[in-house]
Amino acid sequence: MPAGTVNGEITFMVPTGQRPYVHTEALTGEPEPRYHAELQRRAVAIHDARPLMEELSLDRHGIELHQRPSSVKALYNDAHVEQDYYPEIEALVKEATGASRVMIFDHTRRRDDGGSSGTKTPADRAHNDYTEWSAPQRVRDLVGEEEAQRLRNVPFVQINAWRPIRGPVRRSPLAVLDAAILDHGDLISTDMVYPGRTGEIYHLAFNPAQRWLYFPAMERDEVLLIKGYDSRTDGRARFVPHTAFHDPGTHADEPPRESIEVRTLAFFES
Repeated sequence: MPAGTVNGEITFMVPTGQRPYVHTEALTGEPEPRYHAELQRRAVAIHDARPLMEELSLDRHGIELHQRPSSVKALYNDAHVEQDYYPEIEALVKEATGASRVMIFDHTRRRDDGGSSGTKTPADRAHNDYTEWSAPQRVRDLVGEEEAQRLRNVPFVQINAWRPIRGPVRRSPLAVLDAAILDHGDLISTDMVYPGRTGEIYHLAFNPAQRWLYFPAMERDEVLLIKGYDSRTDGRARFVPHTAFHDPGTHADEPPRESIEVRTLAFFES
């Protein structure tokens, strides 16, 4: 394999003709979600994206890596995250996208050592957080039906901002699919069942034409922007499936992966 490429295993969903669904941890009270679907693990080449950084873009590939140190030291403190870290991410997403308005609506912390209070384990199945239905629905949920009607013709994107809380990240790094060659037929709509409501995400079917990328040894001053949805259908990237994976070259005594992802909506109002 080329230098910087690792052979990692990724979990895909198998199309069966039946609509898959997932009972979430919030519904079952269990540590992991319960999948009612057929899954398969496949070994795939995952390429070092650092040599490609200058050519990668949100519009074509759906990802961008930014050097963006944070002044916030206490990323395990929700009050500091919401008061001080959110404005940093809002400014970054505005700068990267050219959006006129950025709305931050939640954040998640993850550790790959079983998690702890206020954290989740890394998501280890290839998925995309939003779908053609659920992204506009998220807007309606957040702003209300009247404001959503006002925004119905305003282009928007959903962007995740992913940062290591401690670096370098060697265990459970994040693999992202190059959206420039994503076949939308590989996206599988999946119901996510929560107490009192059902959401929808895409899982991903395996396709040998897929190209997987990762940024090895990400540091705390780096932020990976990942596009989860783009309402524009003019040929630009719209979805970026992603997943944690095990790098077979990782030493067993490496510290656990600790990361924070902030979810945003960016609107392009004229």
